[in-house]
Amino acid sequence: MNTAPRTLANTDCGDCPIRYRAVCSRCEPDELDILDSMKSYKTYEAGQTICWAGDHLQYVGSVVEGVAALSQTMEDGRRQMVGLLLPSDFVGRPGRETAPFDVIAATDVTLCLFHKTPFEELINSTPTIASRLLEMTLDELDAAREWMLLLGRKTAREKIASFLAIIARRNAVLQRKPAAGRMEFILPLSRDAMADYLGLTLETVSRQMSALKREGLIELHGKRQITIPDFAMLMNETGDDTDGGMLS
Repeated sequence: MNTAPRTLANTDCGDCPIRYRAVCSRCEPDELDILDSMKSYKTYEAGQTICWAGDHLQYVGSVVEGVAALSQTMEDGRRQMVGLLLPSDFVGRPGRETAPFDVIAATDVTLCLFHKTPFEELINSTPTIASRLLEMTLDELDAAREWMLLLGRKTAREKIASFLAIIARRNAVLQRKPAAGRMEFILPLSRDAMADYLGLTLETVSRQMSALKREGLIELHGKRQITIPDFAMLMNETGDDTDGGMLS
């Protein structure tokens, strides 16, 4: 994120679609006014690099729309996708000078950005932002542990079901709805990108998606529109101990 962000709109912070989930979710009106005076927007097209690992960070901010992929490239050129940034997720690390991972726009992405140094100063004087950022960091740690389980131990079917459940839950949170019953959302990644992210082949992803559709666990409308008729039934396919009881 070395180039200055280009302002795209003058959206009031109170009307922001991620207002109740982002780092500013607990801010008082006067604190929002400060953030509002600092913010700017930038958009990236799908496939465009937001930052490379090792880049000097001039900005931090939140994903407003779209999905970005975190990835790491090894010495032999192989690349592994290690995480996703969804709407309300935080981009950048206050207190760090460089980016730890490549960040690539998986879809068209809009970021709400803040100059890093003034934002760090604001954290030191605004406990609501500092506590929310800590909570989001701990949530990110939990998500990383969840993905360790998903990539290391789950079957292909369980991986696909888990991925769909994660996206459905996040979409429900943003809409301030319960993650239950019938749920609908737009799949943020192509099947090719899903395969890369989940450590599967494209053929396996397509086969498992078709199986879930055939068994009535999901409905597909076009390439990306997903309907889950019964979220609890899908959760039963994730391999997780969803009821908290002892596994036999």
